[in-house]
Amino acid sequence: MSWFRYLAVLPVASVVLGPFVGNRVAPMVLGMPFLLAWMSLTLVLTSIVMALVYRLDPANAGVEQDAGEAQ
Repeated sequence: MSWFRYLAVLPVASVVLGPFVGNRVAPMVLGMPFLLAWMSLTLVLTSIVMALVYRLDPANAGVEQDAGEAQ
């Protein structure tokens, strides 16, 4: 298994371990309690990490080119 596939563990770890670390209301981030801001940031970062894993995967190297030729 390639090293970059382990990046997919980061979003899961941030969702599972985040409430244990950031379960507080005191620091407000953009008007949201810290835990809600943490989960919102995790949602955005999950999309970025999954896009990165997709781009780095050699099995997806010719997918964009093949899709353009099919049209």
